[in-house]
Amino acid sequence: MSFGRLFFLLILCGCVSDWQPSPDFNYKVIEAGGFDIVTWGKLTDNVSPVHIYIEGDGHSFDSHGFPTADPTPCSTFMRDLAMSDTTPNVVYVARPCQFIMSETCKESDWTDGRFSKRVVDSMASVVRKVSDKRSIILVGYSGGAMISGLIIDNYPDLNVQKWITIAGVLNHKIWTDYFGDSPLKSSMYLDKLPNMSQRHYVAKNDKVVPISLTFAVANPEDIVVVENATHDNFGQLKLDFSI
Repeated sequence: MSFGRLFFLLILCGCVSDWQPSPDFNYKVIEAGGFDIVTWGKLTDNVSPVHIYIEGDGHSFDSHGFPTADPTPCSTFMRDLAMSDTTPNVVYVARPCQFIMSETCKESDWTDGRFSKRVVDSMASVVRKVSDKRSIILVGYSGGAMISGLIIDNYPDLNVQKWITIAGVLNHKIWTDYFGDSPLKSSMYLDKLPNMSQRHYVAKNDKVVPISLTFAVANPEDIVVVENATHDNFGQLKLDFSI
């Protein structure tokens, strides 16, 4: 798919139409597990770790709580954060059915099955392909935190050195219970957080993933509370990539 068609899709789904990627980042579609996964990346060093940013759930539900026909994120927060990363190897990875609606896409892929084995396997395949045997730092935003945690838990052979989450869903059972929503019955579950170097950035004013949910499952020493931040607005967030 050309960037022009992607631009057209952004307009159709009502998302920000004037967003432009950094010129250092290349647009690439990766086929994985039957999905066409959109990525933007720069890979300039064969030795340095690759920072892989995994998008959130996107525009999965409308303002009335009904599933949308297109989960493409309207917020550019995660794309902008990835493209502000000045390290040599950075890749932003969208979720299945975002930006490109593959033939295999079904509504469950962004609703109750957003963390299904099929989805997690496809995302893990993309991580493996873009890392190309480099060490990895996984950065997951919102529902992308759950995806990245499940990748780490189910694919220990991937060389993930650190796990970073931002406004992350770390336990979707606690999350749906908190809001009285239906459980994600078609999704995989993380019994406990991976035992590895990790950092969880939470927004003090987050109404989508309240900070109490992160403190309920993560070590307080691994949590950074960002004052005056909301779910998709962390200001000039600086991530700690040290291991």
